Amino acid sequence: MSFWRKLVTKFVPKFGERVDWEALLLEADLGLPLTLKIVAQLEEQGIERDFEKGQQWLRTYLKELLKPAPQPKITDKPEVILMIGVNGSGKTTTTAKLAHSAHKHGRKVMFGAADTFRAAAVDQLQVWADRLHVPVISGKSGADPASVAYQSIDAAHAQGIDLLIVDTAGRQANKNNLLQELAKVKRALQKRAANAPHHSWLVVDATTGNNIINQAREFHQTVGLTGLIMTKLDGSAKGGMVAAVREEIGLPTLYLGRGEKPEDLELFDAAKFVDEFFQAA
Repeated sequence: MSFWRKLVTKFVPKFGERVDWEALLLEADLGLPLTLKIVAQLEEQGIERDFEKGQQWLRTYLKELLKPAPQPKITDKPEVILMIGVNGSGKTTTTAKLAHSAHKHGRKVMFGAADTFRAAAVDQLQVWADRLHVPVISGKSGADPASVAYQSIDAAHAQGIDLLIVDTAGRQANKNNLLQELAKVKRALQKRAANAPHHSWLVVDATTGNNIINQAREFHQTVGLTGLIMTKLDGSAKGGMVAAVREEIGLPTLYLGRGEKPEDLELFDAAKFVDEFFQAA
């Protein structure tokens, strides 16, 4: 039984009583602002007591909300992606998956190892780099991450790299000093190329629920996020936060991670995602 069906069983009455839409949508990880907006619209249309009509309206609404935004065409070389997220979100593994995908399209990729505080983080990235045959620019343990970012984009220019992916240290979104360090990394990239980074992507763990919106708010305020990647999306993760983030911040979801292998990264498809969200409903 899908998680949505379990929620329906829990919150939807069987004999025509009022559907507790607010509790249902909050439990589905749609967040409070979006939940209240949806409930108000259901009531405005007079379908809040008709669960089947309400559910069908919700499916259509979410598909429209989550439609992908047009992505800018990047002609600069290298195209630069700044990878952002808290510890344990799957950021480094996602970096490797993006490189794997780029290789399939014949692009030359380089990694910038700007997580200089944990030797294990650089080691993990190096393991992926060796497996995927991707060059890595890294610094000594404790080196200034902004300096490593600058060296990375400088090397990428010199070597004719198509795509530079800068992997930053996992950091909590409520730690101002760490956020400012991230902003410094962005400024360092811009010193070498005014348009860099072309993308600032937040990687989030689908199982962390409402904490995702807090991360998105803080990181977006600091560096100006351009996209969301949700990882660890399996049967136990609801995934509703992608709609909450899109509604509140306007941040489109770009990819979904469903496993640990390099090929386990799929382009976000709004219609498919919403249909899976309501699976068996």
